[in-house]
Amino acid sequence: MSTGWIVAIIVFLVTLAVIVILYFLGKKAQKKQEEQQAQIDAAAQTVQMLIIDKKKMKLKDAGLPAVVLEQTPRLMRGTKVPVVKAKIGPQIMSLIADAKIFDQIPVKKEVKATVSGIYITAVRGVRGSIPVEPVKKSRFARFKENLQKKAGAGPVS
Repeated sequence: MSTGWIVAIIVFLVTLAVIVILYFLGKKAQKKQEEQQAQIDAAAQTVQMLIIDKKKMKLKDAGLPAVVLEQTPRLMRGTKVPVVKAKIGPQIMSLIADAKIFDQIPVKKEVKATVSGIYITAVRGVRGSIPVEPVKKSRFARFKENLQKKAGAGPVS
């Protein structure tokens, strides 16, 4: 056997080993995520709140309780999370919103939200429906759309 074939076989085996390891790590992470979602759903309760402000900010600057900061890993403390400041009853609280619903949350409006601890998982309007804000397109998406218009093709979704 030539040296090229031996190197190719070794590269193939290493790639195969990495794929197998990633497969099992992915299954383990998926199972853990499903368990966490079940816990969130079990502790969920519907609360009426007035949304004061919403921002994406670093976890350590969000004004969350010290216990929350202590429980998060060090590397995650610097990442930006969707934070909502809301008035629930007489209290003003800082809550973390699910990234999927963050854009749907209206500011200066009263909503019914499904809350699990300090985590907002769903939002519904109290008086009627929540107005849907248009999705902001990235610079690349706008550039691509402009090029397609110039070429005479329709936008691809």
